[in-house]
Amino acid sequence: MVMGPAMFVAAWTVMMIAMMLPSVAPLVLLYRRGASATGTALLVLGYLLVWAAAALPAYIGSEFMPMAWAPYVLVVAGIYQFTPAKQTCLTKCRTPIDFMMSHWGRSAFRLGVEHGLWCLGCCWTLMAVLVLVGMMGMSWVVGLTIVVALEKLTSRGVLLSRLTGAALLGLAIIQGVR
Repeated sequence: MVMGPAMFVAAWTVMMIAMMLPSVAPLVLLYRRGASATGTALLVLGYLLVWAAAALPAYIGSEFMPMAWAPYVLVVAGIYQFTPAKQTCLTKCRTPIDFMMSHWGRSAFRLGVEHGLWCLGCCWTLMAVLVLVGMMGMSWVVGLTIVVALEKLTSRGVLLSRLTGAALLGLAIIQGVR
């Protein structure tokens, strides 16, 4: 689907709301227990602004990344799933109580931005895959939403991230052979 940058940012932001809010829900619900509705809204706004800002590199990638790069993007995404950086970011995203305790005293908006940055660090390569395969491919959107949610919300998140990495590497091989 061809769209200009403004429409892309709008579509990306709506998609990120649908994809990422389920995985940040534990943090939002925990925060809401001791905060006002306004504070909670500011937390969510900060979080979503990080993902909205990620629309610019996503747009550039969607415009200039040829499909011939698919195996390379899949390899990078697959390898990243095994890295200490991914595991650190995933740990920050998966433990809202630890996150809240280590960031105590910060404004709601700043908490949202900081948590959004950790989540972006956790999921940026999966979003690159999403851009590569066409961000409006609903089966990919749904599949990656499930992967992100399971990585962040289940006790087997680290194992799932590694299985996802292996699957992405397998797809890279298949794509490269074609």
